Amino acid sequence: MTIRLALLVALILSIAPIVPSIAADNRADRFALVIGNAKYPDAESPLKEPINDARDVADELKRDGFNVEVGENLTGDAMRRAFDRLYGRIKPGSVVLVFFSGFGVQSSRQSYMIPVDAQIWTEPDVRRDGFSLETVLGEINARGAGVKIALIDASRRNPFERRFRSFSAGLAPVIAPNGTLVMYSAALSSVISDNGGDHSLFVQELLKEIRVPDLMAEETLNRTRVGVTRASRSEQVPWISSSLAEDFSFIPGSGARPPSAPPGPMATLPQPAPNPLPPPPRNDPLPPKIEILPPVDKPVEKSEGTQAVALADDPTIKSLTAKLADNPDDQSALYRRGQVYASKGAYNLAIKDFDDSIRLNPKDVEALNNRCWARTVIGDLQAALKDCNEALRLRPNFVDALDSRGLVNLKSGQAKNAVADFDAALRINPRLTSSLYGRGLAKQRSGSISEGDLDISNAKAMDPNIVKEFAGYGVR
Repeated sequence: MTIRLALLVALILSIAPIVPSIAADNRADRFALVIGNAKYPDAESPLKEPINDARDVADELKRDGFNVEVGENLTGDAMRRAFDRLYGRIKPGSVVLVFFSGFGVQSSRQSYMIPVDAQIWTEPDVRRDGFSLETVLGEINARGAGVKIALIDASRRNPFERRFRSFSAGLAPVIAPNGTLVMYSAALSSVISDNGGDHSLFVQELLKEIRVPDLMAEETLNRTRVGVTRASRSEQVPWISSSLAEDFSFIPGSGARPPSAPPGPMATLPQPAPNPLPPPPRNDPLPPKIEILPPVDKPVEKSEGTQAVALADDPTIKSLTAKLADNPDDQSALYRRGQVYASKGAYNLAIKDFDDSIRLNPKDVEALNNRCWARTVIGDLQAALKDCNEALRLRPNFVDALDSRGLVNLKSGQAKNAVADFDAALRINPRLTSSLYGRGLAKQRSGSISEGDLDISNAKAMDPNIVKEFAGYGVR
């Protein structure tokens, strides 16, 4: 009897070391919400990757012990209900993961996940219809989750950001609670295009690394980052932020750790710093009298060469310039650098980049519209009108180009034509503040003072900064 008791004690002591790891790997307390949004009415065609990616990620997480809910092409109400269900399942110490693939937009230094029915024309619309990643992580943390993971594949060039006068491409850095691991599929404030396949490069590499047993989550994502960067030849560099306070592995194994990813490339990968860019320079509020500044050959700015040197060290411009040094015909990089230059007030530099972008793709209506707007600001009104007309020929009723052409006509003194363009834009989007304010100015100039005053008053109520914005375009 004594011998048997001794053997039993020895057996218990021999297995005791594995008990803590079993408790730490309580898979009943792993919860995931996986969303793939592909069918956005504002996009020219559905995205190819998000649905397949969401399904594959969900299947892998289920195999890893997560209780997974999958949502496809979710509206705002459906996304809200899905997040509420996730919040309701969380227990103290739970592992909670959110995966989102679709369109994302940054606004006020936060990143927003966009539902398929979002009506976004201005930055306030982003905050109204989108779902702030910081808010979601805060809600998860408030319910006691121990490990919080967000995997966001939303750094796509989207139809929303180009409606804003200020620069807003890509995603913003996240300020997350302790115990959080966040990964974006691309660097901060950068955008990528769907690769044309059924799955994104980011998800392909992510799933490859998640399936490695006994790999800590931080290392899983670091290896994913290396894999994406290598496969894309540094065209796509995912961004990671971690404040994990405890170890977590998607697939706990035998304790034998696989070799770490070679550290060399990790140390040299480019990580653009966050670079919220200001709108064009703004002057003091407009006086009641309306004045259109005469056209000028150049805006009031430093010479192009001096300004190019001054902006060369801007992290985003520097990264894009490096890309263009490797491939001068990178149309996406040209278009985006043009956006950055325009938002910095370097309009002539922006126009040069839009020139090259349009040379590579003469049917890029977004680049045509942006060049129209930049040319309008500097007073090159005939060329601007030609650009807007071409954009509208390629895409009739393109609301952004109608708004831009309205500004061209307003600055040209063609008040009736301006009213017609702004009217057309407002029929498509009655909340387009720039068109409402521009129509008010045009009506005043054409003699309809009271109607113009009403438009201006309504526009200022919707956006108190609209007066300063137009002053930055040279309209007084």
